[in-house]
Order: sequence, then structure tokens, then C-alpha cells
Amino acid sequence: MPESASPQHSFVPEPVFFNENGRLRDDLLWTIKRGSKLRIAAACFSMNAFEILKSVLTQIDELHFLFTSPTFTSTKEEASRREFFIPRRNREQSLYGTEFEVKLRNELTQKAIARECAEWIKQKVRFKSVVSNAQSQENSIVVVDGSNITSYSGSQEFTLTGLGCADGPREAVKNISRFEAPHSKNYLAIFESGWNNPTSQDVTAQIVDNISTVYAENSPDFIYFVALYNIFHEFLEDLSQDALPNEATGYRKSVVWNKLYNFQKDAAYGVIN
Repeated sequence: MPESASPQHSFVPEPVFFNENGRLRDDLLWTIKRGSKLRIAAACFSMNAFEILKSVLTQIDELHFLFTSPTFTSTKEEASRREFFIPRRNREQSLYGTEFEVKLRNELTQKAIARECAEWIKQKVRFKSVVSNAQSQENSIVVVDGSNITSYSGSQEFTLTGLGCADGPREAVKNISRFEAPHSKNYLAIFESGWNNPTSQDVTAQIVDNISTVYAENSPDFIYFVALYNIFHEFLEDLSQDALPNEATGYRKSVVWNKLYNFQKDAAYGVIN
């Protein structure tokens, strides 16, 4: 896959096109200019999408990115609504690359991409997220270049799949509609309405922190504990005093308990639990 390919001079934008073979990527490379302002409302953000558009994204004035579903927000879904938690985790993990970008993840270039992406975000990007699935926000990409406004609707993800550069679910690679003024102004107004909604949370710091972990030098014990957390964190969230063994029964004072090694006590404690 070419790195941040430059648009061909023969490229001609179309009002409606099927997003395949990098078509949306090519259109954005053609449309985004030095000093442009971007407004993106999408379900996912991938640093690999930044990499493929790096040649123009590093030249923009600013980017406002709005997650259209709760992502990196401080509010947590209730355990009884766990079915919403798994898609949320998938959205958040797509930051490092989706399952359809595994080829790039295997090329061992993620540290360099993450470092560049984090620095770019610190300089030019703000992220916000809706805090409830009840908040309706239309997916769109709006490029503001002075008085010229170009908008795109149809792509649900700012990922390689959403840009037409990788395989993925059909809904993420659907027909893309391209609008110029005056219709493009409607998409800008819709975005600004969601962006300025007082309930929307700023999650820029969380994005930078998460991307920074990709290139940070971590000790082996830190990686071990992170792995344990990712395996058991759902269990820990559901844990309460009511579910723990009742120490009032005195089992910790029994002769048998005090003859156990520590690892045996851990096993017995797990059995009781």
C-alpha cells in the first residue's frame, strides 16, 4: 500500500462514487489543501488513516474529530448493558489499527506511526465524543478551505477501511456522496451542532495517552500487569463485597488454612468465591 500517496493530476472528483481501491483517500488528497480546516464525525479513528493521509493532514490548520458513539468517555456502561461495552472496546482499540489493518500492524512500523500521530494531534487536533448512544450524529467529513466547503457522507469510520484502502464490513465501504456549497454547509452546521453540544466530552488527552503507549518503553512487569488487567478487568468491575467469601466464618483462623502455602490459599480462596 503506498505511503501517503500524492493525488494524480488527472484525478477528477465525482459527486457519488463507490468507496473502493482508495477512492475516498484519493478524493481527500485532492481536496485538502494547506491551511484547510477539517471536521470529521465518525465511529472510529485509526492512526493508520493518519499515516495514509499524512502528506496533507500535516499541512492543515486544525481538525475537530467527533466520535459518533461513546468512545474514551468517562461514563461506563452498566454491567446489565454489557452488549454495548464490547463494541465500545472495539472502537477504542481501533485507534491502534482495526482487525482489517493487521497487515500494517505486522510490519513493525507502529511505533514510528504512533509517535508522528501523537505529535500531530498535540499540535492540530481536538477529539470529542458523544456520551450516549441516544445522541444522534451523522457521519461526515467536511473540508473547509477558506470560503470553499466540501463535505462527504457515507463513510462510517476514519480508518483504512473507511478510506477505501482496506477490506472491511460492507457498511464501512458504502457509496460516498460528495457535496459542494450550498449543500455542504448543511453538513458543517450539523457537525458544529454536535460538537458544541454541552454534553459532548473532550477526549483529546485520552487519545494522546493511548497512542503514546504504543511507542513508550515499558518494563516487562508493566506489560505483564496490563495483560492481566485486560484478561480480568470485566470480572474486577463486577466484583463486590457481596460476592467475596465471608471471612466472619473464621476460615482464615482454621488449622487447615494456616498449613497451606500462599498459592494454595489463593486457589482455595478462588474455590470458595
